[in-house]
Amino acid sequence: MLMINQLIKEGKVEEILEYARQFHGHVCPYLALGIRASLIAMEELGVGRVDHSESVDESILAIVEINSCFTDGVQVTTGCTLGNNSLIYWDLGKTALTLVKRSTWEGVRVYADAEKLRKHYPSDAVELFTKVVRERKGTPEERKRLWELWEEAARTMLKLPKDEFKIEKVRVSPVEQAPIFESVRCAKCNELVMSTRTVSFDGEQVCLRCAGERYYAVIGRGIVEVNGFRR
Repeated sequence: MLMINQLIKEGKVEEILEYARQFHGHVCPYLALGIRASLIAMEELGVGRVDHSESVDESILAIVEINSCFTDGVQVTTGCTLGNNSLIYWDLGKTALTLVKRSTWEGVRVYADAEKLRKHYPSDAVELFTKVVRERKGTPEERKRLWELWEEAARTMLKLPKDEFKIEKVRVSPVEQAPIFESVRCAKCNELVMSTRTVSFDGEQVCLRCAGERYYAVIGRGIVEVNGFRR
């Protein structure tokens, strides 16, 4: 992804969108909004896309407030991902990104108001979205037309001026760096599991699933509790 750094420097945002397409699977307005919000936050904070040392040190953190296409635009553009522990998810349901420096805990929050941005959508895009995506209906032709309109809208979102967003300087409470935990073997399924995700069951260490304990998952509607099961 070193190429993205160069594309950012050259202002070639449509090429960044193509990288995001490969990562996300399709192009849509919220994917593009994630890119645009990230570029604004990076410029305001005076940082680039995280490189090797920054990702290992978690020196730049991206805090997203929604688990949608927007978040994938953020991950591709900033380099802050769930896997490198530089992406934090707050389950607030808002299309917003906060980019923060760990060294000072000073950051920039960029919020996009989806209702206000609808004026930039092609005229029949919202109606088609409701039918094809929200209601899971629509003909193949309608689906094809929706993705054409969505790409058109996405390219508009990439070029939105800053005054279309709410941008504010913020200070974030310190967040611990990701600790490294030992792994232990579950006495039931014999799989290795992080030691902090086990319970004592009949005198042995057992993973949450085998113990029938509750754990948490991020699904479409946000963070939910999942019922464990015993093997």
